[in-house]
Amino acid sequence: MIKTIKALGTDAANNPLREFSIKRRGLLSDDVEIEILYCGICHSDLHQIKNDFGGTHYPVVPGHEIVGRVIAVGESVTKFKPGDFAAVGCIVDSCGECPACRHDLEQFCESGTTLSFNTPDKHLGGMTYGGFSQTYVCRESYTLKMPDNLDLAAAAPLLCAGITVYSPLKHWQAGAGKVVGILGIGGLGHVAIKIAKAMGAHVVVFTTSQAKVEDAHRLGAHEAVLSSDAEQMAKFAGKLDLILDTVSAKHDVNTYLKLLKIDGSVVLVGLPPEPIEISAFNVVKGRRSFSGSNIGGIAETQEMLDFCAENNITADIELIDVSQINDAFSRLEKGDVKYRFVVDMTTLK
Repeated sequence: MIKTIKALGTDAANNPLREFSIKRRGLLSDDVEIEILYCGICHSDLHQIKNDFGGTHYPVVPGHEIVGRVIAVGESVTKFKPGDFAAVGCIVDSCGECPACRHDLEQFCESGTTLSFNTPDKHLGGMTYGGFSQTYVCRESYTLKMPDNLDLAAAAPLLCAGITVYSPLKHWQAGAGKVVGILGIGGLGHVAIKIAKAMGAHVVVFTTSQAKVEDAHRLGAHEAVLSSDAEQMAKFAGKLDLILDTVSAKHDVNTYLKLLKIDGSVVLVGLPPEPIEISAFNVVKGRRSFSGSNIGGIAETQEMLDFCAENNITADIELIDVSQINDAFSRLEKGDVKYRFVVDMTTLK
């Protein structure tokens, strides 16, 4: 039976979020229905609301860092029962058959990944609606188990920010004996510091903010560098194995390519709106690479949640209620948050 529920979304790029009704599908045999308790606000939610990437379909209900309580399950579900805490991240479906899906890389599904919002809804038609809502219905195989010891609100940003940084840190083998740079301390960067340190890497933070230089040590960085200080930057030339670039604004990556050791890589996980230019000499010299990474698959996301639980890692958050959501997006646009907003969705009554 199709349900009508409350949600928060917008019907135009310049309009504020408001409350309206959306449809959720009735439970299929392999579905899990979640009462949403918390949903993080990601910078990509802001991009989608503003149609910065093009392709936003209105009305849009954002939200892809979803944590909640299971309230119902389909007849063939075995991993979840009512009362369990569960989560939904960016991915809610894929073809399951292409080479990417067969290798647990659903984020690269050749048929097109179904995202938690603003992609075609295979069941109801139209587009998927996200986590700024009362409930979510997701296939069991795309639903994640929340570890018992994590604070649910502070863990919500792990569903996007956490996996976005965990996946490349693991792929490029951050760990003991490696010097890992984190470029930018925001929603992604502050979580990356914690995860890279827990992996055993020596963590060096690069930031344009003196205040964040000081905060980097609190977050666990071994060293912090004011990137506008040429003398400080020069000390790290040829010293880093990996630099995780979390910056979504225009910046010169050539500055950071020069800091890499032989075979090192700058890995972009931020989404700058303008093309990035790379000097050929900065990659030819030292056999350096400029690479990118995009979230992670379902199995790896569960692995990330379990890793964060083992190492007591959550995001630094500001918890808000639904009445504050438009102010939060306005502040996010100005960079006025340390370091993630999370919405208490139980206040959507």
